Amino acid sequence: MSTNNYFAHPTAVIDEGCEIGEGTKIWHFSHIMTGCKIGKNCNLGQNVVVSPEVILGNNVKVQNNVSIYTGVTCDDDVFLGPSMVFTNVINPRSAVNRRNQYLKTHVGKGATIGANATIICGHNIGEYAFIGAGAVVTKEVPPYALVVGNPARQIGWMSEYGHRLNFDEKGIAQCPESGEWYELKNNKVRKIGNV
Repeated sequence: MSTNNYFAHPTAVIDEGCEIGEGTKIWHFSHIMTGCKIGKNCNLGQNVVVSPEVILGNNVKVQNNVSIYTGVTCDDDVFLGPSMVFTNVINPRSAVNRRNQYLKTHVGKGATIGANATIICGHNIGEYAFIGAGAVVTKEVPPYALVVGNPARQIGWMSEYGHRLNFDEKGIAQCPESGEWYELKNNKVRKIGNV
């Protein structure tokens, strides 16, 4: 689609009425539906579906076989791993129309959702949270939390660069890659200046 500032593979279906940011790439067999908003420099892999009213921020990476259903919003720099799943109805039945009962799920800036994870609708993911591969999220996930398993449970904290944080007795930890410092206080993590 040469008239746009984004790239779409010829097999991708882009419905009228979408907003797609400059530099975004949409790959094979993906379907972008009316009324969704996709930010700049996103990458949507093969066989991705973005439903109406979904909002994706800038630099969102969506791996193959991900369906992002109505009710989902993602901030900048979110990573959605291969074949991970969002839901948007808590009690679906084929014979019962629940389109007016979609629950919302918000994914905070910089969060990672691993391959084959499932996010049950109505539970927000905090900024820079890290959802392990195959996890089933059934409750809110705090910022910087590392959660794994079915149902997902928190087993630690992660830095903005995706490294496990090991807090000392004062509640201070350093990311081994970025050198940035973090504080754990009252079961909440925040990035701080030099210690």
